[in-house]
Formats: sequence, C-alpha cells, structure tokens
Amino acid sequence: MDLYFLFPTISTTFIVISAVLVAIGWRLIIKGKRDAHKKVMIWAAVAAIIFFIIYSSRTIFIGNTTWGGPDNLKPFYQVFLIFHITLATVAAVFGITTLVLGFKEKYAKHRKWGRTTAVIWFVTAVTGVAVYTLLYLLYPGGHTAPVWKAIFGL
Repeated sequence: MDLYFLFPTISTTFIVISAVLVAIGWRLIIKGKRDAHKKVMIWAAVAAIIFFIIYSSRTIFIGNTTWGGPDNLKPFYQVFLIFHITLATVAAVFGITTLVLGFKEKYAKHRKWGRTTAVIWFVTAVTGVAVYTLLYLLYPGGHTAPVWKAIFGL
C-alpha cells in the first residue's frame, strides 16, 4: 500500500472506530453505566479528532482524490459526496454540542441531542466508508486535486 491509499485508509478507519465507540457508548448509557459511557464517548471524540487531523492534513498538503469512475456515474457521485460532506459537517457541530452539554451536566438536553447526533454520526460513517470504497477500491482515480475541484469536477 502506497501513501496514496495509506492516509485515506487510516482516516476512514478512525471514523469507523469513532462510530463503533458511539454505538458502545449508547448501549452503556441505556444500561445506566454513566461513567463508562462518558469514557467511551470521549474516546469516540478522540477518534473523530484523529480522523479530522489526518483528513484535513491530507487535503491541505496533498489534495483530494478526483473521481476515477465512469463519466455517467460522476454526477451521482458528486451529489452523494456533497450530501456526505454536509452531513459530516452537521455531525461535527452536533457532536461538539452534545459533548459540551454532557460536560456541563445538562443531561436532559444532552440526551435529546445525543440521540440525534448518534444517528447522524452513524450515517456519516457509513457514507464516508462508501466514498472511500468508491474512490479507492471500485474506481481509483489515482489523481489528487484541490477540494473544490474534486467535489464539483471543475
């Protein structure tokens, strides 16, 4: 595996780890294990931060991978990618808000936000894995470009 695949593979792995930890944390709080829930959710946030550092560093220094698949699928991929990026941004804002509410011990609000945040986080992780699969496994483009060019195909 060369550097072209290494960073996306590592970053995708961390977002999946984060989603799995969120699922574990959700299960722990349902069982009433508040301390374990808090620890697992902090680790989920750490995994998400590691993902973001790797992803943003790669984007800044290397660029984003362009679509390598058939031209007739490119518009569908671009819509899917925009959906994923929007959802990921919402998930990040919701995640930070949910964590802050938990740390401030505003548990009623934390509980309400947490349910929605977790579902958005799971969908974001799944769509992130789908983007990774499309770009690196099914239709590897082999080229990098600035983020706006990769998204909009300009």
